[in-house]
Amino acid sequence: MSFLSIYSLAMPFSIIVVSLLGLLLRVSLTFCKQSWASTYHHTMTYMLLPVITFVVTRVISGNIALSLGMVGALSIIRFRNPVKNSFELSMYFALITIGITASVNLVYSMLLAVFITLIIIFSYLLEKILKKKGKSLYSFSFAEGQNINTLELATYKKNPYFSNISFLINEIYDNDLKIYIYKFASPNKMDIDNIRDKINEMNQSDIKNVQTSYNSL
Repeated sequence: MSFLSIYSLAMPFSIIVVSLLGLLLRVSLTFCKQSWASTYHHTMTYMLLPVITFVVTRVISGNIALSLGMVGALSIIRFRNPVKNSFELSMYFALITIGITASVNLVYSMLLAVFITLIIIFSYLLEKILKKKGKSLYSFSFAEGQNINTLELATYKKNPYFSNISFLINEIYDNDLKIYIYKFASPNKMDIDNIRDKINEMNQSDIKNVQTSYNSL
């Protein structure tokens, strides 16, 4: 088999592999409850972005004139997609890197994708283990793209029990109204239900207001 025949077969194979690697990252994110990555647009982005960067890198490699022309063309097209957080931006960079690396050595891009996937899943499982022990590895962020349940409690007396809950995201004292405000957020509906049970055991005259919001899933 000639070199040209091998090259023509290797190109489609590499395209399929880098597309599947992008899909692997998308699946790992949804497995870890990162629902922002489960939309159609993100799924297509995760499958197509590595392929696009792979083909662009392969086409312009070794051709200085074409490389300069491609830089000029890409400078006109700007990536204006709003990014929710630094992690999402890192994932886009990872997809681009997978595509570029595949044009040099497909094995490197596969190792990179697998390593990123293992890191994502490991951090998720570690967080689940710590939560069972009443601890948390991360502080909660509304920008994470998770479907969450929230509860806000306003009380006239400070309560140490609420201050020590792991999914407490904010605790403030309103000096004007003379009330303590506790804000909780959790992907787990049962966590919020447990808080409501504790509130029901309190002296209701100590409570000014309770607001609860459950996700639709």
